[in-house]
Formats: sequence, C-alpha cells, structure tokens
Amino acid sequence: MSIGQIFLILAPIFFVILLGYLAGHFKKFDKQTSKGLNTLVTKFALPAHLFVGVTTTPRKTLIDEWPFLVALILGIVGFYLIILLVVKYAGKHTLTASSMFALNSAQPTFAFMGIPVLGGLFGAGAVAIPIAITGIVVNAILDPLATILGTVGQRGRKEGEEKTSLFKVTVHSILHGLSEPLACVPLIGVILTLCGFQSPKLLQDMLDQIGSITSGAALFAVGVTIGIGKINFSKGALGIAVLKVAVQPIVMLGIAVWIGLSSDEVTKAILLVAFPGSAVAAMIALRFESLENETASAFVISAILSLITLPLLISWLM
Repeated sequence: MSIGQIFLILAPIFFVILLGYLAGHFKKFDKQTSKGLNTLVTKFALPAHLFVGVTTTPRKTLIDEWPFLVALILGIVGFYLIILLVVKYAGKHTLTASSMFALNSAQPTFAFMGIPVLGGLFGAGAVAIPIAITGIVVNAILDPLATILGTVGQRGRKEGEEKTSLFKVTVHSILHGLSEPLACVPLIGVILTLCGFQSPKLLQDMLDQIGSITSGAALFAVGVTIGIGKINFSKGALGIAVLKVAVQPIVMLGIAVWIGLSSDEVTKAILLVAFPGSAVAAMIALRFESLENETASAFVISAILSLITLPLLISWLM
C-alpha cells in the first residue's frame, strides 16, 4: 500500500482525534464528561455495532475463526503473563504493581480505534468479528485475571486487614468481566450465531441507529482523554508505552505466523494489539492505587507514538 493511500485512511482518523484533543485541552470536556463519552462508546454504541456484525456473519465463517481467537489469547493474555513475570522477578516489584504494569502493556484500545482503522483497510463488514473476539478476550479473560492477581498482591498488605476470600475475588472478577457489554454482547451474538440465528433487517436498523456513531465518537473520546491528561515521562511510563505499540505487535507477528493465519488475519491481529494502551487498564491501576501516574501517562505516550508506529506497520503489512 502506498504512502498516499495510508494517508487517506489515517488522516480523517487522526483529525477527529485532534478535535477531541483540542476539546479536552481547552477544557470543553473534563474527566467527568469524558467518562460519559467513554461510557456511550463502550457500553452502548460499540456493543450494538458488534452485535449486528456478529449476527449477520455466516455460522461457518464464525466457526473458522477459532485460530484467530487462539492467536489473540496468546498475543494478549500470554504477553501479559510474560511481562508480569519479568517485572515481578527481574524488576523486584510487588505482584499488584507487576500486574498493573503488565496489564497496561498488553491491553489495546481496540474499542476506540478498531472500527475506523481496520474498517478503512478491510471494509466495515470484515472487522466486526475480529474486534468482537478481542472484546471477549480482553474483558472476559485479561481484565479479570489482572484484577485477581492485583487483589492477591494486596491481600494482607496491612496488618489486621480482613482478607477477602480468593474464591470470592475470582468469581466476582470473572462475573464483572462478563457483565461488561464489550464482553457479554459479542459473546451472546456468537452463541446465537452458532445456534443458527441471524439478525433480521429491522433489528439491524434499530441497533445501527446507535452503532453507527461508534467510529467518530470513539476517536473523539481518545482525543479528549489525551487532551485532559498530564504526561509524566518516567521510565515506567515510557517502558509501558514502548512495550504496547512496538514490542507486542512483533510478538503477535510471530504468534500469528506460527499458528498459520492468513495474511489478512495476520495484519488484523497485529494492528489490533498495536493500538495505544487502554484507558480502562489505566483506570484499573488507579483503583488499585498502583502505578497510577505511570499508567495514565503511558496511555497518552502510546497514543502519541501510535501516530508514527501505525502508519509504519500498515505500510509494512499492506
């Protein structure tokens, strides 16, 4: 793909991000209103869009996607586990800090950039399934696992503190992950499609009323989050950002080729993990009061770095 073609695909995307950045920078949005914008995208617009995409996909096509699911589990959850072990045992950090560092190094902002970027490259109809699978992996596996390990690291940290049952923490974390619309809605869509259900035209039109705003609202939300954020160029923040946008895509390339994905699927898998770090992952770190500044700054830094890495990856892969 030529530089001109890549520019034509990415220029509108980065333009909307820039608009969001200006809105956040000039205080047209604050953290509270930005949270509302993120909620609109992640809990309503994108789930509706993905449900339509999944339930209009032929059953056989969905069944044939299992190697892609395996690749994403290895490339996202496997990458998380490797980084966690390295940070904990080589970096001598606590289990909670290691879990938050690894989570922010492994979780992409697929919910905001997947539809516009991959849709521009492959067409909107070809990306719903990969993004839905990513949502299931991240929300139903990665986030609960990181939360469980983060909680285990904090158990008994203060003398006399009441310890929560590990079983209760595990069940609660998994149920919470599955209750997120970005996990449960695509999962329900997958189950219905495997059972032979296909969305009727009326249902598609109803869900498209909210789902059609996904691309613009999601990109604008990314820009707003960057605009209101403060950047701390610490070693930890830079390390998370580089792992996210540079190292993880290389690891995913090896995994995708090893599994034997097609060239288009290899490209989709790499780009899905090459997106900037996730604001959701940064919020989980804030909840644990662990590496809050580093993870919030890493989200902004990785978003800025992606302005360089995404065009380079696309020109190389396409």
